[in-house]
This record gives sequence, structure tokens and C-alpha cells, in this order.
Amino acid sequence: MDLPVIDLTAYLKVADGDPSNLTEKLGPEVSGWCKEVSRVLRETGALLVKDPRCTVEDNDRFIDMMERYFESPAEFKRRQERPGLHYQVGVTPEGVEVPRSLVDEEMQEKLRAMPKEFQPATPEGPDRKWRYMWRVGPRPSDTRFQELNSEPVVPEGFPDWKNTMDSWGYKMISAIEVVAEMAAIGFGLPKDAFTSLMKQGPHLLAPTGSDLQRYGQESTVFAGYHYDLNFLTIHGRSRFPGLNIWLRNGQKIEVKVPIGCLLIQTGKQIEWLTAGECIAGMHEVVVTNRTIEAIKLATEQNRSLWRVSSTLFSHIASDAVLKPLGHFAESTLASKYPSMCAGEFVEQELAVINLKGNKGEP
Repeated sequence: MDLPVIDLTAYLKVADGDPSNLTEKLGPEVSGWCKEVSRVLRETGALLVKDPRCTVEDNDRFIDMMERYFESPAEFKRRQERPGLHYQVGVTPEGVEVPRSLVDEEMQEKLRAMPKEFQPATPEGPDRKWRYMWRVGPRPSDTRFQELNSEPVVPEGFPDWKNTMDSWGYKMISAIEVVAEMAAIGFGLPKDAFTSLMKQGPHLLAPTGSDLQRYGQESTVFAGYHYDLNFLTIHGRSRFPGLNIWLRNGQKIEVKVPIGCLLIQTGKQIEWLTAGECIAGMHEVVVTNRTIEAIKLATEQNRSLWRVSSTLFSHIASDAVLKPLGHFAESTLASKYPSMCAGEFVEQELAVINLKGNKGEP
């Protein structure tokens, strides 16, 4: 099954300005697209979008720079490591992030109960991927969660680093904001129900780098089965396939992102805000036979064998309260999603996946 592609152009043309007559301005066609966005996020946890503001050239420029960075020697990259800040800025070396499926016993039980063909690959330990965290957008001057809002780290020898990271980061945040507005309308909430909570959130552009020359064997796990702890995650198209996602019905599919499209996935924070109407999408990155075909082609064309994902994590603001919104507060499942600060929630989740250095105690 292929995920549907939603073109954001029509919404962008009509959605600016006074929200009071929004339904009238949107018209039946665009209102229908909003309902489709909420339906697809609810049923699949993933969505492909085309945003005219995010071009193929933008994605290529970003990936070219990140390939050069990840190809640098490990000792150079480790200069950008900030474990004291939970790796929320700078580089996270391979072998640090622990997939949730390795440490969550409840999740392991669910995996064993899955039909064999839908079960994820079993990682042998921490993820074999590097990641770079770059904050995008303004941060609050006064916050209880300073370490989640730390200053960025710029590697030496990359004069265009800040411009390239900021440009691609802002464009992807803009795409997420449009999807968040469309989803809110589709769910019968005010247009800004989600985006008002995202203001000054600790959004992170977080590209990963996986060395296919070293770890290019079929079934190698780069990112073990997990969900994302944030609001919505967005990726540009990678040059090497390998991302598997699980639909709400438990079916596993390998994602094919068409050229010029962006992939959006639901995180745990949107699950909280919708009382489980959307659930955080499970996914993994594994070397598949399609990855191996792409490795052969890249080798013939003398291109980089680092698999870069241009991932951005959009977040609810650290000091904002996570709780079911609007009519979702009346849901029978609402009690599973108690009111709590988004920053507190993030710190608990980071502890579980080993980025905070303890075993998950809040």
C-alpha cells in the first residue's frame, strides 16, 4: 500500500487571515482535504505532503552538507558531543540511542504477539546511527526546562552550516504548521488548537547518518522499532530507502517517498492531545533489498554511502500543558492522558531511551 499524497498548495492560498469565516473561505474542496489529513493521521500515523515552499533543491543542499559532515572522522564529530545536555544539541554518536523495543517489556510482549510477517527486525543493541541535533526557531527567555532549550553547536569548517540548517529547518516547520492546522480543522478543533501550543517549542532538526559502507548488510538495524516522543516528525526524502512504518491496524509497510514530497509521522504528544484518536506511529530503519540496490547504484556513481535522513522533530512548548483538547477531553480514554507539562513528559521519555543517563525514573 502507498500512502496518499496531500498537496498543501490549495490550503496555503486560502488559509491566511481572519479565522472567523474560515469554513466559508476554505470551501468544500479544501475542507475535504483537512478531513483527509486528520483521517490519514488517525488511521496510518503517517502522511505524505507536497509543500511548494520546500523544494527538491533545498533537500539536496541539506543532504549534501550532512553527508560531508558524517563522512568526517569520528574524533572530529565527537567535538560536537554534549552528553551533559542529554544530547539535545550537537552530535549523538552511534551506539548511544537505545531503541524503545529493547527496554520496554510491555512493547516486547506486543511484538511477540504480532504475526511473523509484521514483526520488526530485532536490534542487537543501541542504534548504529549518528544524529545531529540543531534547534530551530525562537526559544522562551523564561522556562523551567532550560536544558531542553540550549544554544546550538556549530562544527568548524562548515561556513554555510547555520544558514543551511536554519533554512531547511524553518521550511519544514512551516510545512508541519500547515498540516497541524489542517488536522485541527479536520478533527473539529479551532484552526490554531495545535499550533498555538507549538510556539517557542524546542523544535529540533535532527538528521541521522548511517554508514552503509560499514553496515550495509541486509537486515542491519539503524533505528530499532520505536515511536517519536514529540508532536509531529517530518522528513525530506532520503537517498537510500529503509524506513518501515506500522499502520494502526498492525500492518507493516515500507515507505516510498516520491521525489519532491515530505513524510510526516505522528508522535506521542499528538496522541496525548487527541486522547489516543491519533496514536504515535511505530517505525524502524533497516537495510532492505531496496537499500542494497541503492547502495550499488551510489557506488557505481561514486556518491556518498552515508544514509542521511533530514528529520525534524516538532514539539509542543516545554512549559505548555499536554492534555486532551476540546471534545477529546470527553473521550473514554482521556484518563489515560493526564495533564502534565510537555517538558516534564520529554524528560521522562528521554530517560527511557538512554539520552538522559538513567533508567526512566522521572
